[in-house]
Amino acid sequence: MGSNDKAVLNYGEGQAVELPIMSGSMGPDVVDIRQLYAKTGMFTYDPGFMSTAACRSAITYIDGDTGVLLYRGYPIEQLAQQCDFLEVAYLILNGELPSAEQKAKFVYTVTRHTMVHDQLTRFYSGFRRDSHPMAVMVGVVGALSAFYHDSLDINDPHHREVAAFRLVAKMPTIVAMAYKYSIGLPFMYPKNDLSYTANFMRMMFGVPTEDYVVNDVLVRALDRILILHADHEQNASTSTVRLAGSSGANPFACIASGIACLWGPAHGGANEAALNMLGDIQKQGGVAKIGEFIRQVKDKNSTVKLMGFGHRVYKNYDPRAKLMRETTHEVLHELGLQDDPLFKLAIALEKIALEDDYFVSRKLYPNVDFYSGIVQRALGIPTAMFTCIFALARTVGWIAQWNEMISDSEQKIGRPRQLFTGATRRDVVPIAQR
Repeated sequence: MGSNDKAVLNYGEGQAVELPIMSGSMGPDVVDIRQLYAKTGMFTYDPGFMSTAACRSAITYIDGDTGVLLYRGYPIEQLAQQCDFLEVAYLILNGELPSAEQKAKFVYTVTRHTMVHDQLTRFYSGFRRDSHPMAVMVGVVGALSAFYHDSLDINDPHHREVAAFRLVAKMPTIVAMAYKYSIGLPFMYPKNDLSYTANFMRMMFGVPTEDYVVNDVLVRALDRILILHADHEQNASTSTVRLAGSSGANPFACIASGIACLWGPAHGGANEAALNMLGDIQKQGGVAKIGEFIRQVKDKNSTVKLMGFGHRVYKNYDPRAKLMRETTHEVLHELGLQDDPLFKLAIALEKIALEDDYFVSRKLYPNVDFYSGIVQRALGIPTAMFTCIFALARTVGWIAQWNEMISDSEQKIGRPRQLFTGATRRDVVPIAQR
């Protein structure tokens, strides 16, 4: 992970400093600026950390220019087509795909951690029924640390492993309970004979009065959503988890901080925003009004925004979007929703975005949020729950990133610097003289 090359920074009047250049296994080299302040008295300035590598990581690799996403070296396309979510979760957490025996043991352990402490169910009644489910998620997940004291020692690898299993296993139960509480229906407890995703769908949509019938096509669709959202390198919520973890905070608190960050509409709320956009167009006249909507999107003076298209990282087609596009059409066909007005509108908008030069030239392709929102809507998941599903999927990535950070001897408590632009030193004047 190193190189003998140096970068030379010239500054001031004829002053220069040499900075080491480090190389990873893939991707751009980085300039090691850890000694910059000590050697020059200067910091770097990088709002949004767009040019800053804050850590070493061996988990997820993204090449936004060519549309590549790798989990532990495996292309997302292969994982989404050949593996289920818990297989991918094992890979992200452990670095290698499991053997049949390893997978069976992993699935057994996760399955038997899906129950939550019974007292935790009382937390829900403290929230209003119309609370946003992400507000409930932040509170309930953060509260897990009050119930599981036997896995809070972050310096103990066994404690970290137990915490990881608990979080991955209990998150579907917590999300489903948030949904059930919001609609006034009784909680559904997990069933150990169902798969991870089928179990979650039963807890979401099942009722005590009748048996829940598992639809393999729909389970596979939701499982694919979980796989595609499992990790995404050093995004805002992952960076939040790492920053919280750098202080030594317990894993439950760190994951709660990630959920809070994910709640933002520019991050995890993007698929909810995309569905709301489609809903607005539908109210204005549906497919017949797409032309007018596109005209407003192209108008620089318009406040109308196109949601679910383009991506901050992917400057080409989002590799996850292609997979979700296939899944979208499978689900709509399975449920007979091809003629549903909202879904017809979505497909019509997709067609324009893939063919109109305005979008093609700007590479504003439909992204994973556009399609995953459509699929979740088709499955019967309300838009307010979309970000909770995202948090459920991303939990395994957050845990792996947090664990990697805890194990990294170079990591220190996060402490970004600033370019101060406030008042210079001044003296307090007595209040009578102000």
